Amino acid sequence: MPDANSVLLAGPWSHRDYSANGVRLHVAEAGDGPLVLLLHGFPQFWWCWRHQFTALTEHGFRVVAPDLRGYGASDKPPRGYDAVTAAADVAGLVRALGERDALIVGHDWGGLLAWSVGVLHPRVVRQLAVLSMPHPRRLRAAAFGSWRQFRAAGPLLTFQLPRYPERWLTDDGGAYVGQLMRSWAGLAWRDTADFADAVARYRSAIQIPQASYGALEYYRWALRSLPRADGLRYIQAMAAPVTAPTLHLHGAADTFLLPAAAADSGRYVAAPYRWRLLQEVGHFPPEEVPEEVTAELLAWATQR
Repeated sequence: MPDANSVLLAGPWSHRDYSANGVRLHVAEAGDGPLVLLLHGFPQFWWCWRHQFTALTEHGFRVVAPDLRGYGASDKPPRGYDAVTAAADVAGLVRALGERDALIVGHDWGGLLAWSVGVLHPRVVRQLAVLSMPHPRRLRAAAFGSWRQFRAAGPLLTFQLPRYPERWLTDDGGAYVGQLMRSWAGLAWRDTADFADAVARYRSAIQIPQASYGALEYYRWALRSLPRADGLRYIQAMAAPVTAPTLHLHGAADTFLLPAAAADSGRYVAAPYRWRLLQEVGHFPPEEVPEEVTAELLAWATQR
């Protein structure tokens, strides 16, 4: 069975651990300059940003990509997989890195945390870039107001069961992870060697002890908290506007979080906001069209 050391992959980065908000977070980091913090989503780990590291560091940025709590080589506590706690992890990490603020870039669940940090911890946010994730209030409205989005998010419903989803993710060498990625990815990426390599990496990482539990607990909180006081407080708090300039990228061929669900998220941003739909791209833009995503991030990070 893979262990946490299996995600300490070699490259033009170093691996370190930082304590933030009471948990130990593993990061890959490289470069010097203004901080760019890259937050991964499901079913990935920090390595999903491999294509962005070199270009961002070469343009004078300090790039840090953590494993979120519950993933990869980070701590996997039994609790703390709600958006409020995980956003505090991110804000605490910025401070633990010795930085005042960061361009916070998030994909999928990392994108939801980016939105959350932008509202709940605005002082640590210099700019935001969100990929493949609607604003939480738009996501909530789409999930209950659109049968197409409700059906597209079907796996989220099956993840609510106890114990069995962990087995689905880890059985047969993580085969279900590969099935989910194939169903959510754009057609052009599916038949590449890079896709095959990515699937193999993520299938392995989800088998790290307790990683499947941590990954699923985020989804369980997202649904189960809806009628609870903590979920209501969170969604009410997210009505406050994001005050950081925000770049919002979404794949036009995303079959998990549909483009219509993400559109109009800009209503929650009281700052410069750029929305771009990436044609023929599915749910994984940083890996499907890495050069395009990197160019967008560099343009956003260096704008004056």
